[in-house]
Amino acid sequence: MHLSFVSALLVLGGSVSASVTPRAAPALPVPDYAKIKALPLDEILNGGNRNKIFAEPQAEPGFSIAATCANVQTRVEWDNLSASDRTAFLDAIVCLQGRRPSGRYAQARSRYEDFVAVHQNLTPNVHGNSKFLVWHRYFLWAFEKALRDECGFNRPFPWFDETRYAGRFSQSSIFSGQYLGAIGLGGRCVTDGRFANLQCNIGPGSSNVPHCLNRDGQASITAGTSAAVVNGCNARGSYSDMAGCSEGGAHANGHNGIGAVMSDMFSSPSDPVFWLHHAFIDRNFRIWQNADSNRVRSINGNDRFGTPLTLDTSINIQGLQPDVRIRDILDTTETTLCYRYNY
Repeated sequence: MHLSFVSALLVLGGSVSASVTPRAAPALPVPDYAKIKALPLDEILNGGNRNKIFAEPQAEPGFSIAATCANVQTRVEWDNLSASDRTAFLDAIVCLQGRRPSGRYAQARSRYEDFVAVHQNLTPNVHGNSKFLVWHRYFLWAFEKALRDECGFNRPFPWFDETRYAGRFSQSSIFSGQYLGAIGLGGRCVTDGRFANLQCNIGPGSSNVPHCLNRDGQASITAGTSAAVVNGCNARGSYSDMAGCSEGGAHANGHNGIGAVMSDMFSSPSDPVFWLHHAFIDRNFRIWQNADSNRVRSINGNDRFGTPLTLDTSINIQGLQPDVRIRDILDTTETTLCYRYNY
């Protein structure tokens, strides 16, 4: 599909003078990024599978709660952060983008792209099944840990309350020239903000074609991150039902509404807004858990292969951090993760 484009890159890349600034990689057409499958709005708002009979998962026999960690980190919504905290977060991402890759993932060209590569490698295992929420919770935490351990980030990790800006993401300061750059670009490259002219080396899909960070920006799609959508999914009684609704609801609509790189299921972490969006999705998961104490001690649903999830099911992120069990990360305030949200 991209043969002529790749050939052109090879020709152009043969002899670049050291005194010439390389041109930024071009934008790939928006249709090249396969949109994440979204649920129909009426299915979310009207309950969908909620009308079927699901047994509320009960705490599994022998489950014991680990000691709560001593110093719980609080993830803070973007609008509640100081300008200094926002800048420190973006500085840490730029730091990770400037560090050498670990060498574990052939397609990664930076330490930051190690994370994009792992997401690309594991997408079929962690999307479209009940591992979605628990896997992304641990993946997001591993990224936060890398910012703290490798780039000295010592401020609150941010999340984006998309319910406040549903249908009008462009009005959030996130998408400004001071921070992450514009959103309403119709598929063009991001040319302002901290990630202007960023080259992405991973994606689209399972391919790896150098391209710029580009965005589309469709307000009609981001409207699907509203409080009504979040609450519709969080009204589901079963973890597996809620997780599927969350994935096809605010999750899909946030990705697809930002569009282009963010709409690609495999390589969407190339856009740094991915982390703010997934912190929002994880926060919604945490709100669902807070409604019933059994929800931090039980799990249901199946993995990609139809194998039932249990508390001892392994969560693997290909060496970014050691494997954990689902029981280790259900309660975010326990010793493995040790964080909460400011609301």
